[in-house]
Amino acid sequence: MFNELDRLNETAERLRQHAEQSEERDDDHHRNVPTPDPACLYGLVGEIARAGAADNEANPYAIALNAMIYVGCAIGRGPFMAIGNTFHHARLFGLHVGRSGRGRKGDAMSLLLRIDTALRARDEHLRPAVHRGGLSSREGLVYLIHDGEVGKDGEQVTPPVLDKRLLVIETEFANVLHQTARSGNTLSAALRDCWDGVTIAPATKTARIAATDPHVAMTAAVTPSELLALIEEKELSNGFANRFITVYSERERLVAFPLPTPQEEVDRLADHLADVLRFAQADRWAERDVMRVGMSADAAKVYAGLYEDELNRDTYGARVNALLERRAPTLLRMAMIFALTDKSTVIEVHHVRAALAWVRYWVDSVRFIFRTAAQEAEQAEVGDAAARIAQYLREHGRRSRTQISRECFRGGMSRTRIDQALDELLGQTPPAITVEIEARKTGPGSATKFYALTNSPKSAKSRNVSTGAAFGTIRGFEQRPNSANCGPDEATEGATTIREFEEFEISESAANPHESSRFESSHNSDDSTRDSDRMEAF
Repeated sequence: MFNELDRLNETAERLRQHAEQSEERDDDHHRNVPTPDPACLYGLVGEIARAGAADNEANPYAIALNAMIYVGCAIGRGPFMAIGNTFHHARLFGLHVGRSGRGRKGDAMSLLLRIDTALRARDEHLRPAVHRGGLSSREGLVYLIHDGEVGKDGEQVTPPVLDKRLLVIETEFANVLHQTARSGNTLSAALRDCWDGVTIAPATKTARIAATDPHVAMTAAVTPSELLALIEEKELSNGFANRFITVYSERERLVAFPLPTPQEEVDRLADHLADVLRFAQADRWAERDVMRVGMSADAAKVYAGLYEDELNRDTYGARVNALLERRAPTLLRMAMIFALTDKSTVIEVHHVRAALAWVRYWVDSVRFIFRTAAQEAEQAEVGDAAARIAQYLREHGRRSRTQISRECFRGGMSRTRIDQALDELLGQTPPAITVEIEARKTGPGSATKFYALTNSPKSAKSRNVSTGAAFGTIRGFEQRPNSANCGPDEATEGATTIREFEEFEISESAANPHESSRFESSHNSDDSTRDSDRMEAF
């Protein structure tokens, strides 16, 4: 009896401590804004960003985002990277989120427009068409890059737009969200087609114009309140929103008397950009898929490891996960842009590193914008519970829910939180666990459900161990915990998880000309060699 009483007292004390810890966490949910890694400012993109932010309040990372998008648009559809049967081109969509007056969204584009003017003076065929008038419909977008219109008698009514490169600058993204919310408006579908690079066919029988092989890039700006108020659930689930690299960016300092970038610097940057675009054969914009871009063996190993974990991690909650579904192909597109700005058709590890920095900035920004600090704390608890369950099942094999509650958490975790953790493990791609139903052997009653780890190497932490065996540690690639999105407990757990995953040992060599660290492989396993062989086939 006394043993039973002691056990009850111990359980009560444990629950009391857990409640106190939860209350302490709930008392303070403050967080910082996302902090990007300086690795984002790579090469020519970084040069433009630093020049544009030198003597004013523009945020260099917002300028860099616009620079990536502009350069990718100007490059066109000549360079490509084959991923399976899909050809990816240097085409990006970006969304700059910042409060009105503080985001300096207009300033982030000003220098690019000056460079565009200087580029036009050097060679009209190097630059893309730029549209700043806003978008309202699919037909309006198609008309900017259409194939021409033929009348009923077969005569050409409207001559075609031969150069399909188009940069759309949408300073009021709220307008696009208003239009996509209208019944029957197909602008969202047209923009998705543009990101994919597929032909935009007429939407109706009366619309007779189409746009073949479009190369449309888009940079947009919006305030957080407008974005949260206007974006609809269908745009979160249909793939429209996750095509945008969404970053939260505001001014970093106050400058009472901002100065323009000197014209000599504008001309220098225009000359540098023109040199890059000539290498990429941007002036031969009529040609398609003529310059194959591939990956070095080391870069392939790094990307393969990232793809199996961080680039497909789906532990942020359903809404945030939906907004981040295209991290992997977007990283490849950015890495391709960085390689081409180095006048190379081979993506190296430092190009992947720069692109990964942008992906992490994107992830941190989406979590900051679309989730409150309290929701982030709750999601962190669910993630921690899921990791503990996965480790428990790894050590003990198949277990029932009751066993998980009693043995893994010793009765100190609520039924709701355990269910949330199990749902997270079941919802991973592929599922980290499976449910096995076993009928009662004797007597009436409902069947018992048992949970077990799947055999997939991507099962929760087992995927980290499996990937680590093949890829080792990437020094300098460790996920930096962002206080904008997690508390101390989550930050520590997140950092450990990434270090366990990224076990591809690469030593940092001499700094490259663009102030980004280069990495060289010091590991070579059979699995990673096969991955790199596949990537070299690109």
